[in-house]
Parts: sequence; C-alpha cells; structure tokens
Amino acid sequence: MDAVDVKLLALLQRSADRHLAELAEAVGLSQTPCWRRVQRLRQDGVITANVALLDRAKINLGVTVFVSIRTNVHTPAWFERFKATIDLIPEVVEFYRMSGDVDYMLRVVVPDIAAYDRVYKRLIQDTQLSDVNSSFAMEQLKYTTALPLSYVG
Repeated sequence: MDAVDVKLLALLQRSADRHLAELAEAVGLSQTPCWRRVQRLRQDGVITANVALLDRAKINLGVTVFVSIRTNVHTPAWFERFKATIDLIPEVVEFYRMSGDVDYMLRVVVPDIAAYDRVYKRLIQDTQLSDVNSSFAMEQLKYTTALPLSYVG
C-alpha cells in the first residue's frame, strides 16, 4: 500500500458512498486508476464491507453495557457452545477474548435495563460462567469506526 491507498482508505472510512469522481480528484488520480485501486483494496481484504451506520438513539438502542465475563472452564467444546450462544444474541455487537483477570468482554446495546436483563438471562441460561460483571455507559465521549492509518507500512 502506498500513500494514495492510505488517502483512499481515509476518505472511504469517513464516507463509503463518495462518488468515484470525488475520490479520484481527492487523491490526484483519474477515475479508472482510482476505481482499480479501490477494487484491489477490496480483493485484498483491506476493505471488508460497506455499511450504513445508524444512530442508536433513533432506533431505541440508547443504552450501552460493557459485560466482563469469567469462567472456570476453558475447553474448546465449552468455548464453541459459548460462542454459539453469543452469536444468537443480536444485542451483543462486540465480543472479545481477553488477557488478564477477565476472560471475555462484550459490548451490548439495548433500549433499557429491562432489555439488558433479558439479554443477561439468555447469556447465563446455557453457559457455565463463574462471574458476570455489567457496567452501564453513562455517556459516550468518543465513537468512531475509522481506524488509524498511521501504522500502514
């Protein structure tokens, strides 16, 4: 990847629905070479999807819950069952395996505490967990889907 690719990625992270002519002009290319670069970035898996970002408050998902999970079971079979459980809960929008004191971390979006309680009950229903700690975000201070591009080398 070169500097033009990085510029294209920066522009597309801000708005993936930019017209090709606008992208080409912004990076100093004609439309065909610009289109080829974008296609190559897709084929190489650098661009993985083009999506619409939604305003959570306008679709009644104003509550964010960070859930830290500990378990005493660390077998592949347990993990596959746990992952399958998480995959069936659409309110879980991020799922990470962690290092340190916490085994897994979830980010859950719901309309209210009662909805989170229903998610919690689904989470613990079929999974052996030793500790579940839920923290409710009081205020979102920064949110971006744009990744830093200064490390591209």
